[in-house]
Amino acid sequence: MNTPLKNRIRLLAKEKNAIILAHNYQPPEIQDMADLCGDSLELSIRASKTQADIIVFCGVRFMTETASILCPEKTVLLPRPNAGCPMADMVTPKALGDWISRYPTMPVVTYVNSTAAVKALTTICCTSANVIRVAESIKEKEMLMVPDRNLAAYAAAHTNKTIHRWNGCCPYHDALTPDQVIRQKKAHPDALFMAHPECRSEVLALADEVTSTSGMLKIARESDRRAFIVGTEVGLLYPLQKANPDKIFYPASPAMECTDMKKITLEDVAKSLETLSGEVKVPEEIRIPALKSVQRMIEL
Repeated sequence: MNTPLKNRIRLLAKEKNAIILAHNYQPPEIQDMADLCGDSLELSIRASKTQADIIVFCGVRFMTETASILCPEKTVLLPRPNAGCPMADMVTPKALGDWISRYPTMPVVTYVNSTAAVKALTTICCTSANVIRVAESIKEKEMLMVPDRNLAAYAAAHTNKTIHRWNGCCPYHDALTPDQVIRQKKAHPDALFMAHPECRSEVLALADEVTSTSGMLKIARESDRRAFIVGTEVGLLYPLQKANPDKIFYPASPAMECTDMKKITLEDVAKSLETLSGEVKVPEEIRIPALKSVQRMIEL
């Protein structure tokens, strides 16, 4: 850790009444410097309840947009504006609007890993942790789920609803294969395999637990197992190990590393705080309908 730079960031944050958030996939030095770590929606909700004037969100763009949706009165900063999400980019407002025009009565369930403009066209949002509950909450028997086809398949397997799947995915979770998992299970036969529902169905079929990043942290903390195979972005291994120093964590695949999640540096955070650069502000005509879709989920 660059201690002088870390101290400078902490001083800037105090002077400007800023809170620094870091997603669970961020590099270790970013997580160690942050005020709060967690998943994107959890962080945005917690930040909305603070007295901070400025939110520095160390994550990717859709996360800062969600923070702006929930905290319109705060300044929300993304230290690296080019930190995006390939999956979020796989559904555009125009493409979704075209679908809605063809099927105007069909509810649309949108994963929070999506842009604000897509959320604004949505009936209700979901997370990887509550997707089944959200699907079950809709009175209609048929719905569209965007943008992650793997999350939609997971939900469809656990509900009697008919779920149409958008053809999007997280390229890092989607690339994990059953063969890779089987090799790790053979190498570590005593390890519990935790898989994120953004993985393919055939990978989830091999899992001992299918859960979100927050769920993985909870399972690792509460389980009496000593070893775990982690089927999600490799950045999660750091907070898992930090919280459970007496346990062992193996990546399901070392290739599950999101380059966008690794873009932000301490230097970027310091510059963003100094100059208030990288502001993300969702326009009101998008924010208000997007907020409704997020609130419907939160109120479940």
